[in-house]
Parts: sequence; C-alpha cells; structure tokens
Amino acid sequence: MQNKISEVLLQNWDYAMDQEDWAPPLKDALDGVSSEQALWKPQGEAANSIWETVNHLTYYKDRLLRKLKGLPSPPYLESNDATFTVTESGEEAWEKAVSHLKKVHADLREIIEALGEGAYNWGGSGHAPGEEVMSLILHDAYHTGQIVLVRKLQGSWPSKRSFS
Repeated sequence: MQNKISEVLLQNWDYAMDQEDWAPPLKDALDGVSSEQALWKPQGEAANSIWETVNHLTYYKDRLLRKLKGLPSPPYLESNDATFTVTESGEEAWEKAVSHLKKVHADLREIIEALGEGAYNWGGSGHAPGEEVMSLILHDAYHTGQIVLVRKLQGSWPSKRSFS
C-alpha cells in the first residue's frame, strides 16, 4: 500500500509527540517530569534544561502555526539561544509550558491535515509547508533525544523501558 505524502507527514507528526516508533515520543519524554527536574542541568554549559528545550520547541512550532494561519510572527528574538529562555518557575508554570507545547502541536496537526496533498504546493515565499513540517518533526526528534539524555543523567528515566 502506498501512503500519500500528507498521510506520511501526519504519521510522523504523531510519532514526534504522541506515538511510539523508533524512539519515544515527546509526550513520553515529558511524562512525570516535575518542575525541579525540568529546570535541572548537568554540570557544564553544554546542555539545556528540559524546560528550556520545551520553550525552544514551542517557539518554533508557534512560529510555523502563525505563518500557516497568516498571523503575525511571534516576537522576534535576537538569537536562537533566546528561544531557550525560562522566565518562570514552579509546578503550575511548568505544567502550563508543557500544556502550551502540546496545544500548539495539536493546532498545527489540524493545519497539516487540512493541507492534505497540497502540503508541497506553495505559492508563497520560502519553503513549502510540508518541508517546514518535516523539519519540525526532525527538530522534535533531535530535542526529544536530548530530553531523554538529561533525564537519564538525572536518574528520572527508567534504565529499562518496554514499549509496543
């Protein structure tokens, strides 16, 4: 059976957040993380906290969502590093950050579904929506791996994990 490109994009979009495939989805990587764990960083300056990474992922998802809806871009940040900024703390703020990430992801899914086979037909400037969606899927996978690694380093990820 041959999948349409729109079906492949949606399937991989779901793998990125909700469905186990070759790697855990973002939802599982964030499941059970407390605000304290979300703010934790390993020694050195080479790693971001889980919360910083969630804010970074949300920023780029929100940017694409706004673009595809024809809305103004989110406020311009001076650098990619600024997308990792955390300005709040506490369980309520952490839960809000995760909830916002999941909401923007779900809202984008609706847009991707509506694009259908037109995902790569783009009369606007820049990349076609399908290209940008695929880029975000890969971006999510990359950062989900980082989140899992941080959780392993802090001891909050199971040493053995089963899935089906």
